[in-house]
Order: sequence, then structure tokens, then C-alpha cells
Amino acid sequence: MAMKLKLLELTDDKARILFEGEGNTYIDALAAELIRDPQVDVAQRKQAFRFTDPELVVTTVGGRSPLLAVTDAAKRLSGYAGELLCQMEALETA
Repeated sequence: MAMKLKLLELTDDKARILFEGEGNTYIDALAAELIRDPQVDVAQRKQAFRFTDPELVVTTVGGRSPLLAVTDAAKRLSGYAGELLCQMEALETA
């Protein structure tokens, strides 16, 4: 199932993205991966109330596009998940 995203704000160095219908787990992992990027200044999940959709706020430095930073972090997370699946499959066949 595809995530439904809503871009709330976009400037050269800041993005606010709403993750409709999503919980905190993925957004927290994405924010943690984003902050590893040396050109990401802030990566933070915001949520006004438990029943509202979470929002990811990303600010960048050095001319890095915040949307590109999010895309790259999501690709890295996907790669980690792929590696984990391979390791789990190897355990099943052992």
C-alpha cells in the first residue's frame, strides 16, 4: 500500500511533509536516517495530537534540497530492509 503524502511547505532549505494515515515508527526511522546526512540540519517528527497525522520537518544546509535528502534517506532505509530480508531468508534455509 502506498503512503499518502501531502507537501505542506517547501523552500530551498525546508520541507514540511504530512504522512496521512501513518504511525510514528516509519517517520521516526526516516528522521533518524536523515540526521545522518551532514547537509541535513533538522529532521523532526511533529504531531499535534495522537489522533492526528504525523508531519516530518526537514531543514538543510549547503544548498541541499530537502526533498532530495528525504528521497535519499528513504532509499537507504529501503536498502537496509532489503539486507535484513536477505539475512532472514538465509536463516530460514540454514
